[in-house]
Amino acid sequence: MAFKGSSLIRKTVTMILAGGQGERLSPLTKYRTKPSVPFGGKYRIIDFALSNCLNSGLRKIYVLTQYKSDSLNEHLHEAWHIFNHELGEFIYTVPPQQKIGNNWYTGTANAILQNMNLISPKKAKNVLILSGDHIYKMDYLKMVEYHMEKKADLSIASLYVPVDQADRFGVLNIDKDYRVVNFVEKPTNPPEAPDRPGYSFVNMGIYIFDSAILKEVFEKMEKKNLPHDDFGKHVIPFMIQAGYNVRSYRFVDENQKEEPYWVDVGTIDSYYAASMDLISVAPFFNLYDEHWPIRAKRVMFPPAKTISHEGERIGRALNSLITDGTIISGGLIERSIIGPNVRVNSYSYITDSIIFDNCNIGRHSRIRRAIIDKNVVVPPGTEIGFDPEKDAEKFKVTETGIVVIPKNYVFE
Repeated sequence: MAFKGSSLIRKTVTMILAGGQGERLSPLTKYRTKPSVPFGGKYRIIDFALSNCLNSGLRKIYVLTQYKSDSLNEHLHEAWHIFNHELGEFIYTVPPQQKIGNNWYTGTANAILQNMNLISPKKAKNVLILSGDHIYKMDYLKMVEYHMEKKADLSIASLYVPVDQADRFGVLNIDKDYRVVNFVEKPTNPPEAPDRPGYSFVNMGIYIFDSAILKEVFEKMEKKNLPHDDFGKHVIPFMIQAGYNVRSYRFVDENQKEEPYWVDVGTIDSYYAASMDLISVAPFFNLYDEHWPIRAKRVMFPPAKTISHEGERIGRALNSLITDGTIISGGLIERSIIGPNVRVNSYSYITDSIIFDNCNIGRHSRIRRAIIDKNVVVPPGTEIGFDPEKDAEKFKVTETGIVVIPKNYVFE
């Protein structure tokens, strides 16, 4: 059976879960929710899911916010108000409103349950549910088409992961037709995928529900007084046991590399590793793909530049990402990511680091394996990342030695 893309688009509403606290990313999440953490110099983490929606033609989007949402709200307003309401396109943020009780969102499924009025069967045949804190490229329209062809009640995007790593995920046990026969969160002995020995099929947190069926499932679980806060723990196992048509959709990566790319930057170390990949000679994640552009907020900064003064060495940046508004005034930058409107002053040295927006790096400073959040002025002669014990007295230092300086930090 063939389905026209435009028809599928009209029948699909997208809900992006963007309310997580992101405690393991602290202090980067001290003032912001995880999806609004900067990534790659000019992006926010949520830009990747939103760009997937845009590239897939899906332009009816609700972003469900909760914790520390100010930064995210500002970003969505300034970077993503590009939709035409006259054509039925929109992006709205939806905070918890205690529509059905006195609680905030208590889980992934509860966040959707509290907003079922936005995705009633009259408004949407299908509801696409995404996490706002993963980095990957995916054409969701292909998954919607699969969902419709299989007449599925629920489709779950799934990814091959080696069995010895699958215990960190929700794992799907599927038959040869990709129908899900069992689902277990973080099993000690993950089942192998039938078509790829040595690998398990894991849940990516990307779901497509038939909206009428989802409403029915919630009602049944409430009648039976069953917990239904979380999709992985509660709703999906219930639907499988109750005989609903639950399908696994094999992830098709638009990143176009040999190995599929899907990353949850849930810790400082994983965030740092994913960021450093971007500056490698052949990064796993391609930001320069004209066929799958990643949208970012446009800022009116001038081009980045390097300058030197008489008697000083020329400002240099080697194997690094340098964004607009940055001035490298005689300093040296190696293998680093420098955000917008950063000043790197004479004789300073930055290596293997990430510097967020609006920072000023003082003369003769040395910075190594550090993440410096926005609006930080590093005094002249400061050393960061060379003495772990001294750094740990003031800052968070990860197990791998990454030093993290929080937003707006003032050196004494």
